[in-house]
Amino acid sequence: MKDAFSGYIFDLDGTIYLGDRLIDGAKEVIAQLQATGKQVLFLTNKTIVSRGDYVKKLNNFGINVGLENILSPTLMTIDYLQQHHRDARLYVIGERLIKDEFASAGLTMAHSPQETDVVVVSWDRGFHYDHLDFAYQAVKNGAVTIATNPDRTCPVEDGEVPDCGGMIGAIEGATGKKIDVIIGKPSTITANMALKVLKLDKSQCLMVGDRVETDIMMGKKAGIQTALVLTGVTRATDLDHASCQPDYVLDSVKDLLTM
Repeated sequence: MKDAFSGYIFDLDGTIYLGDRLIDGAKEVIAQLQATGKQVLFLTNKTIVSRGDYVKKLNNFGINVGLENILSPTLMTIDYLQQHHRDARLYVIGERLIKDEFASAGLTMAHSPQETDVVVVSWDRGFHYDHLDFAYQAVKNGAVTIATNPDRTCPVEDGEVPDCGGMIGAIEGATGKKIDVIIGKPSTITANMALKVLKLDKSQCLMVGDRVETDIMMGKKAGIQTALVLTGVTRATDLDHASCQPDYVLDSVKDLLTM
C-alpha cells in the first residue's frame, strides 16, 4: 500500500507515541517512508508544546525530522488570524507558549472585554472562572470566537486528560453560542494547510491517526484516505457507532510496514 501514496500525514499523541513511550514500530515506519522518498508531515492538535519541542522529542526517539515536518494549530491559527483578522485585538485563553507565539507574530492583545475583537480558545490547564467571565463579556459585546482545536481529551500514557473541548464547552454553555471557527482537526483549514505544506494533491496522501472525530473526520471531509490506529483513544468497538469510517484500521502504525 505504501507505493499508493506520496505523502503521509501522521497524528502524534496516540499514534507515534504515548507520553514518553514510543509506539512499537513507529521509528521504523518513518525511516522506511523517508528512505523511499515519501513525504512525511506530523500534524498535532496540541497547543501546549512548541514545534521545536516536538522536533526534539521525535529526534530523541530516533525519528529524523525538522520544523518543516511539524504542523501545529498555533501556527495555523496565527496564519488564519493574519489573513482574516489582521488588526484584531485578541483575548487568548491558553498557556504562556501560545501567547508568546502570538506576540512574536505581531498579534495584538486586548486588555478588556469591551475592546476584544476575537476570543481565541485553546487548551489551558490553568483555566478558571475569570477566563470564562472575560470571554462571556467579550462575546456579549460582539467578539468572534476561534478555537485552536476541538479535542475533548488528549491521550497520555496512563489514559486521557481533558483538552480544549472543556474550555469550548464552558464558553458555549455560558454564551449560548457555538464557537465561530475551529482551526484544528477535523477542520478542512488544517487539511488544506497540510496539503499546501506537502505540495501534494489529496489523492496522493494518507492521514494516519487514533481519533475518529478529528483525524479520520478531517480526512473524510477533505477527500484524503485515512488509516485509524488503535493505540490511542479509539477502540475497534467504537467503530460500530462512529460517525464516519476509516479506509483502513490498523492495530498500530507498525502495520504500515506490511500493508
